[in-house]
Amino acid sequence: MEISCSFPPRPDVVDLARLAEDLGYKRVWIYDSPAFYGDVWITLARIAEHTRRVEIGPAVLVPSLRHVATQAAAIASLVELAPKRVVVALGSGFTGRMALGKKALRWSFVETYIRQLKALLRGETVEVDGAAVKLLHPPGFSAPFPIDVPIIAAANGPKGLAVAQELGDGVMCVGNPQPGFKRCSLLAFGTVLDPDEAADSERAFAAAGPALSAAYHGIYEAGGESVDNFPGGAEWRARLEALPSRTRHLALHEGHLVYVNERDRPLLNGDMLRALTWTGTREEVRQRVELAAGQGATEILYAPMGPDVARELREFATAAGL
Repeated sequence: MEISCSFPPRPDVVDLARLAEDLGYKRVWIYDSPAFYGDVWITLARIAEHTRRVEIGPAVLVPSLRHVATQAAAIASLVELAPKRVVVALGSGFTGRMALGKKALRWSFVETYIRQLKALLRGETVEVDGAAVKLLHPPGFSAPFPIDVPIIAAANGPKGLAVAQELGDGVMCVGNPQPGFKRCSLLAFGTVLDPDEAADSERAFAAAGPALSAAYHGIYEAGGESVDNFPGGAEWRARLEALPSRTRHLALHEGHLVYVNERDRPLLNGDMLRALTWTGTREEVRQRVELAAGQGATEILYAPMGPDVARELREFATAAGL
């Protein structure tokens, strides 16, 4: 089992990446959601220049945010900075699109994009929007072609999983591991509780509450009224839907995986924090890691949050046995 971590682009991301490297995390993944955070590729380049061993990559790239040649050129540039350390995860888009007022992409679009991206990284010519496209980088201007980096598809539903099986070098998923993949990266959110600490402590809410509110956001985006089946969901949805529809998506995801906004604060609940995140004692988190491994996960991708991310990284590393 590989233990990795993920962050949004943030001012202290280089320090956190270096700490993760020192603690033994396998990879550092960086979010791609420009409505909320700075640029993923600039952030990865900064990390590449200040680390030596840890693997790095974006999770999860959203195809519609960049022309496929732009994406391929960014990958080529990062590989030049960090040879043999680059990995890429790519999917249909959550907040990377929804915070822009758009729904997730069709998987047929993602499939075509992955095919084009792989071909460009091999140095081939592909047709994009009716035109021939090729990376014409002169020797020495980026990593030499062909560029071989693992491209992992972030998917949970049947269409995405089919694309991951055919084109991906693995799958990245949330909730439960997906069977049938040699490489399965499972996202994990939550906090390791201090001895005798309750899951409804203010520290736990600050450290893992953003993950709980993001779960409600995801449930709402997927099914609207289905969020009413969760504690406080109906009242929360009513407050949200009282906002103007034109700008509602901006309010919905405010603070994504960083802080809990005022509209979401009533959702904080210790029992739900335990149920929907990996919040628990060191022993409970260790058991979750072992269970995930038994179900087919090959990598845990831990996303620490809150006011003391360094503490979260250290505690999770200890619980996971690094």
